[in-house]
Amino acid sequence: MVTGLGAQGWGPEAREAAEQVAGAAEQSEGPPGAGAWGADWGPRRDLASGSGRVRRPREGPDFPRSRGCRAGLSECFQVNGADYRGHQNHTGPRGAGRPCLFWDQTQQHSYSSASDPQGRWGLGAHNFCRNPDGDVQPWCYVAETEEGIYWRYCDIPTCHMPGYLGCFVDSGAPPALSGPSGTSTKLTVQVCLRFCRMKGYQLAGVEAGYACFCGSESDLARGRLAPATDCDQICFGHPGQLCGGDGRLGIYEVSVGSCQGNWTAPQGVIYSPDFPDEYGPDRNCSWVLGPTGAALELTFRLFELADPRDRLELRDAGSGSLLFAFDGARPPPPAPLRLRAAALLLTFRSDARGHAQGFALTYRGLQDATEDRAPPKGSAQTPVEPPDGTNVSCSPRPGAPQAAMGGEAGVRHGRESGWGSPGPCPHRTPVPAARVFSTVTAISVLLLLLLSLLRLLRRRCGRWGRA
Repeated sequence: MVTGLGAQGWGPEAREAAEQVAGAAEQSEGPPGAGAWGADWGPRRDLASGSGRVRRPREGPDFPRSRGCRAGLSECFQVNGADYRGHQNHTGPRGAGRPCLFWDQTQQHSYSSASDPQGRWGLGAHNFCRNPDGDVQPWCYVAETEEGIYWRYCDIPTCHMPGYLGCFVDSGAPPALSGPSGTSTKLTVQVCLRFCRMKGYQLAGVEAGYACFCGSESDLARGRLAPATDCDQICFGHPGQLCGGDGRLGIYEVSVGSCQGNWTAPQGVIYSPDFPDEYGPDRNCSWVLGPTGAALELTFRLFELADPRDRLELRDAGSGSLLFAFDGARPPPPAPLRLRAAALLLTFRSDARGHAQGFALTYRGLQDATEDRAPPKGSAQTPVEPPDGTNVSCSPRPGAPQAAMGGEAGVRHGRESGWGSPGPCPHRTPVPAARVFSTVTAISVLLLLLLSLLRLLRRRCGRWGRA
């Protein structure tokens, strides 16, 4: 609970962290919470004075409790769920809450399938929850109530970015997280994460839009989960992020958006530095992946770098050899990358002007590079190591189905994700060893027959010459 924090305040390091994102977003006008709009957010943000979707005080929570998701179950990798392309069509999970209206039947509102003809925001002839305007979480239109409410947020258990542990009750006695705390009018999720990382804690919690608390796993063990919709306060420093609620802590692992790390878990998620905020200029970060196994599988869930000078490199941690390099002009393929490396070194560098959403990738260790099935037909075929040490990336063959990240349109935060490549992959079919052997044998037999024929001709010519 946010009480008596003025004496503690922000330390010098945390204040410096807050200053780094001071210009990232305008502070919301009015009191924090569901009734406060921030700066203009997204290309088609409805205006409060217009006829579009106007934010109103929400009705009381009517959804079951939901926990944060593990990486393997998450359908969202952005903090506001702008990349959600799942199929939940009620405001609550498992059919709870109110049914959503179909997007092709909402032309009277600002967002409909007609306003998204290319599917960039994932709208279409369906009624699945989406976030076309960069709001704090997915939502949908509903049948208008007597109070005039005609849209609702969706509580989607599988749409909490990995690293978010859930919404917890903070009664203040004792506090839900027992470590250092502070407040800031420029608070974002990453500002709080960075503050708690520097203090040496495992967990960071945001509350009431402007307060940050640090804690450990032991705090979490005695914590009480609250309904996910209780954490509904907009961060003072970013209108597209939620920072807990009144007496409610949104708790994260501090590893989210860290600039370095040594990852040995069997599977997990790595985010670009400063995530879910945009990465900053002159970032030089590295991570070592060493899960148990003889190979690694990487899948990029988000990838948005500002320009070709912002670069992510994948190297064999043992030999140091470059396996792949991706940048703002050369994104990774959408299909998983399987690498024959027991450990992998990832390095990311941004130039002096670098500012973009960054990336999120999932990894898992494999006992062998051939584990599971091969990539589906039509997906990008990725060699283990390019012959010249440069980037190799290609698109599906013409006529093959496109493997888009996240569903219908591969959209990230209202923009096309930019998955693409220099050209189509040549179709390479592996040749069995038995077929190679039989081919060589056939050629050898033919050569022997030709030699025998030449000898026979020579003998006959010799006889004719002697005659």
